[in-house]
Amino acid sequence: MNTTTQSVSITVNGQAQRSLVQPRTHLVDYLREELGLKGSHLGCEHGVCGACTVRVNGQNVRGCLTLAVQTDGANVDTIEGLSETGEIKDLQAAFIRHNALQCGFCTSGMLMAASELLTAQPHATREQVREWISGNYCRCTGYQAIVDAVCEVLASRRQGVAA
Repeated sequence: MNTTTQSVSITVNGQAQRSLVQPRTHLVDYLREELGLKGSHLGCEHGVCGACTVRVNGQNVRGCLTLAVQTDGANVDTIEGLSETGEIKDLQAAFIRHNALQCGFCTSGMLMAASELLTAQPHATREQVREWISGNYCRCTGYQAIVDAVCEVLASRRQGVAA
């Protein structure tokens, strides 16, 4: 058994972290097991479901496809970090209002994707919202409520009011 470890320094949700990790440790495993950040989930472990989505240096990545050692020196934001800063407060409230979450397994990935969309395409159409979140699987909601919630927040942010 190979027990070689590598030192990594990662800023997670604004907090500097220094750890020894095995080179094969996936970022989502590091976040969940080493740091206790359980918001991102392991779903398919192939990068197609979106449940493991986190933000690295401002861009969403699949935590199951990214190795912790690849993020050495990076800034990583998780759903916990976005929640704590209030960045997605309106989005979370809209998800609740529209019942856009049921079992909750996909919710963190959906919120991460929606947050990225709100920044990247603040004038997105309903069809563009559907396309943007199409890389995230949800087995419970049928996506309609998720799209409704995201569209509500897009409209309210364009009008300059909180959803």
